[in-house]
Amino acid sequence: MIAVIAIGLALILVMVFSRPATRACRWREFPGDTGQSRWHCVTCGAEISAPRGQRPKRCFHVPA
Repeated sequence: MIAVIAIGLALILVMVFSRPATRACRWREFPGDTGQSRWHCVTCGAEISAPRGQRPKRCFHVPA
């Protein structure tokens, strides 16, 4: 019984703390000299500039 409750609690925590907007994106950072970085998603190919070390919080993929 305790195992069932633990699994249920784990699933609820994953649902609460997951970010569905970036679930499919796999961001790679390419740091620049100005404090900005170029972020590239290896899944969808989206690119964006953002402050160094701050991964984008959502996917910027535009469906074709």
